[in-house]
Amino acid sequence: MESKPCTAVADHRVIMENRKSVTMTDVKEIESFDEGEIKASLSSGAVIIKGERLTIKMLDLQDGTCEIAGLVTSLMYVKGKVKKGKCALWNFRTS
Repeated sequence: MESKPCTAVADHRVIMENRKSVTMTDVKEIESFDEGEIKASLSSGAVIIKGERLTIKMLDLQDGTCEIAGLVTSLMYVKGKVKKGKCALWNFRTS
């Protein structure tokens, strides 16, 4: 199977601290959120964060920054908008 090189994305960063908080840049929109899952659009796709007791502590769409608190169990990137059936590009499970 031939691997494809990663393409450049906008200035996107994710900082996770002890599975209890996540700070992200390049956030364009929060598609949906509840205690168990947060779906956010980025300039080059989307990210789905799963966990327990998730809350959005700070969201600044003008700046593109977002801070999330709660127990993070999964962080997954998807192509395009967040919809069922999209293929994951990279999956990070903390459990």
